[in-house]
Amino acid sequence: MTFLSEPDAIGRDLPRRDGPAKVLGTATYAYETPLGNAVYLCPVQATIARGRVTELDTAAAEALDGVVAVLTPRTAERLASTEDRELAALQDAEVAFRGQVIAVVLAESSEVARHGAALVRIDYAQEAHDAELRADRDDLYAPDKVNAGHPTDTAEGDVDAAMAAAEVTVEQTYTTAMTHNNPMEPHATAALWDPAGQGFLTLWDSTQGVHPTRTTVAKVFGLGEEQIRVVCPYVGGGFGSKGQPHVNVVLAVLAARAVPGRPVRLALTRQQMFSLAGYRTPTIQRCRLGADRGGTLTAVAIDVVEQTSRIKEFAEQTGVPARMMYASPNRKTTHRLAALDVPVPSWMRAPGECPGMFGPEVAMDELAERLGMDPVELRIRNEPDVEPGSGKPFSSRGLVGCLRQGAERFGWPARDPRPGVRRHGDWLVGTGVAASTYPVHRMSESTAVIRREGDRYVTEIGAADLGTGTWTTLPQIAADALGVPVDLVDVRIGDTAYPMASVAGGSSGMTTWGSAVVEAARAFRDRYGTEPPDRAEASGSVGPADDRYAMHAFGAQFAEAHVHVDTGEVRVRRLLGVFAAGRIINPRTARSQFIGGMTMGLSMALHENSVLDPRTGHVVNHDFAGYHIAANADVEEIEAHWLPEHDPHVNAMGSKGIGEIGIVGTAAAVSNAVWHACGVRVRDLPITLEKVLPGLGERSGL
Repeated sequence: MTFLSEPDAIGRDLPRRDGPAKVLGTATYAYETPLGNAVYLCPVQATIARGRVTELDTAAAEALDGVVAVLTPRTAERLASTEDRELAALQDAEVAFRGQVIAVVLAESSEVARHGAALVRIDYAQEAHDAELRADRDDLYAPDKVNAGHPTDTAEGDVDAAMAAAEVTVEQTYTTAMTHNNPMEPHATAALWDPAGQGFLTLWDSTQGVHPTRTTVAKVFGLGEEQIRVVCPYVGGGFGSKGQPHVNVVLAVLAARAVPGRPVRLALTRQQMFSLAGYRTPTIQRCRLGADRGGTLTAVAIDVVEQTSRIKEFAEQTGVPARMMYASPNRKTTHRLAALDVPVPSWMRAPGECPGMFGPEVAMDELAERLGMDPVELRIRNEPDVEPGSGKPFSSRGLVGCLRQGAERFGWPARDPRPGVRRHGDWLVGTGVAASTYPVHRMSESTAVIRREGDRYVTEIGAADLGTGTWTTLPQIAADALGVPVDLVDVRIGDTAYPMASVAGGSSGMTTWGSAVVEAARAFRDRYGTEPPDRAEASGSVGPADDRYAMHAFGAQFAEAHVHVDTGEVRVRRLLGVFAAGRIINPRTARSQFIGGMTMGLSMALHENSVLDPRTGHVVNHDFAGYHIAANADVEEIEAHWLPEHDPHVNAMGSKGIGEIGIVGTAAAVSNAVWHACGVRVRDLPITLEKVLPGLGERSGL
């Protein structure tokens, strides 16, 4: 069985292996797992933002035909660990936010469960709550660290002195809205305790990491990890919200304990996801830039205020991108949190970089305006030689190439820099640019096994495919590492029965899992050569990252916006992104990821806004009727391109993560294009007509 052919699988535009199953409806998602005699779960949610449940009358629900049980804090099992208060379901009568689960109804059908939940009667001892984020609060605090372990604050040089001495300055406040992940597949779990009573739990869960989910459930319930199996071959989107288990997983396991031998199904409704499955915190960003007349930055500062839940801290690393994006001798970043009576925020696609590049990239556009300089040239002029802060050399840094190629493809050189001077019928036309970046993450733990089975090679690893292409790209990596045709390689993923895999988060999946697959392939060839016997196998694990280098992906986003002269409506006619993201494993899946991220960034720019009423602590637009997201009609033309970049320092494949960089910078590019179209600078997302109209009136003298 000699092959050892020249590697040609990586870089090929191969169709998705999971595509036919998804198109034909045969791909099995968590809630659809064939399980007989299932019980259905419906949560009962608190209708106050803070207080205590004083009475839970479950009699009417329990009397309903088809209701199996009602679990309350009085009857639910005591958890082994309540350290994570988000997961401490039904452990006491305290209410920490509106929408918190205070009881669950189990029934023979989902319809009866929902009916039963509506029959539960609740009395509260309501307390005063606080759900309003403001930058002038007197109780803001500095967390010990921000997400991904970054320092809360950083400082280099003297920003205040540099701003005072700068020839040109920008000092403005920008805000991003609270937004919710809203994957197509809701958070869903099916749970079954071993009917033989052996204490073994099987979970079919929609998750971005079967092994991390198993670890969390084991801790909460005081189980050994060997007592739990988590299965998830397909995920209908996650965008970070399925990167960590939320309370739905705990509820399903608790309920399964209460009905021994019967599986329990739970799928959160769209409305429930707005309080139980995480979200991106709103941010308030005070940005300061100082420069000389030639456009060289002398000061960069961002002070971020955002919210967290009173019961569990999550500090988005919004200020981190400003620490490394452009060269400046003086730099300062800070993060401050308001602990509120609100649901727990969490990861959402490109946490930190996505909101954190909005304020600074709009500020760069404002600086270019004041300097009378092209915004592309301003960014190129402030390109650092090494990573600011750490002083490390970049493993590769393709921002300048992205800006230049993007400008050429977009037709930027012909741009008139004056705002509000181009018109197409009743629409004012403008263009804008912003930069993108995202760090290269390689997790410390992941293992793959490669085995010969007959005339095929099988790769096993407990990885996840959120629609990102893992089913397709891992075989491409394995084929080249083994030196065999990709058609002879199969992959098995999404199950804790396979070797340990890290979470699909931080654009780390292919970097981490692919590295483990390459190590397994090398071990396989070292052990068996070119003639492996049937059932021969070898394993390999991801190695440590090369910390001598600063590793990031980069990009440039260009947008063309049209603003209606009478109504202030905004339409984005064109989006174009150019990215430097290492070696591209599969152009088809890569383009999908880039365009998906850009579309999500457009959605952030124009539509997405979870409107939280501070009087009630309730997100009032908690469904797709009120929470608007981008649709096909929102952009006529969208393009994604990439530079040929092979970075030998990031991993054996030379690849970088691409799942998140597409969303970074898009909203800033759109905002900058809106200003160029009509001369109105919108610094608060989303960009809606009521924010544009007053400025249009001022400019026209109305």
